[in-house]
Amino acid sequence: MRDVDRALTQSPMQQIRDALPGLNAAMARVAQLVLDHPQEVGRAPITRLAEQAGTSPATVTRLAVLLGYDGYPALRAAIAEENGRDAQAAWESDIGRMISPDDPADQVLTTLAGTQANAMRVALGAIDLPTATRVADAIAAAGRIHLFGEWGDSIAMQELHLRLLRIGRPCWFHSGRQEAQVVASLLGPGDVALTLSRSGNDPVAEDFLGRAREHGARTVLITGVAGTPLERVADEVLLTGTPNGSAWTDYFGGRTSDVLAASLLFVLVAQRSADSLERAFTGGAHPDARDRPPPPRK
Repeated sequence: MRDVDRALTQSPMQQIRDALPGLNAAMARVAQLVLDHPQEVGRAPITRLAEQAGTSPATVTRLAVLLGYDGYPALRAAIAEENGRDAQAAWESDIGRMISPDDPADQVLTTLAGTQANAMRVALGAIDLPTATRVADAIAAAGRIHLFGEWGDSIAMQELHLRLLRIGRPCWFHSGRQEAQVVASLLGPGDVALTLSRSGNDPVAEDFLGRAREHGARTVLITGVAGTPLERVADEVLLTGTPNGSAWTDYFGGRTSDVLAASLLFVLVAQRSADSLERAFTGGAHPDARDRPPPPRK
């Protein structure tokens, strides 16, 4: 293959890596500088690159020609194009395609709000109220309530944990494998084990519910996907209808459905724990009520 054809078909960064062992000292310094700082090189003039490598512009040009390019400008353009493709692919893999790196803040805000609004609409149609009612009954009557969630799935569970504690329910939250295994084995009849796994495919959560169920506890799953392995070890499944998605933008939108399902359970349990709720609020210690006037004396 001719050098010019190779330059058009191969990655310039890979070409430089392949050529590096056979380069003389001056060209090797240029090549290593390109490999270490490809984004800067993709924008740098030949004089700056030569200066940083401690050599001459002619050496930089010889390296570009050796790699099969007409000169340094062609090599620089190829490096910049490759960096642009890599950066775009990384962005789309993480953030997603709904938002681009150049979108203004108002468009980003609108897109994020739109994904959450869509997840809310889906959850309103997916959440089964009779199931939610049964779960709330079980939590309200439970001797012990153990919640489990990992990573992003833990956020709604942590808030539910705090809310249930606030109304006097005996509740604990766990996020680690070993901790979840131990506490699940200690549960029994009259207790509740609840996990949130939007994907429905979390081996740790499956083990947590499975162990709790074997010991007689009532097991509950909040998930965004039906028909997953976790359902086999759950007595009750509260479906939100919002899966993880392929990128962060999708996952962020689904956070709304997670919180909605957990909040629904909290309020339903609170309705069944009116005495505990009244004591909590009249005590004046609720963090949301610090600026409220004290209750009137009876």
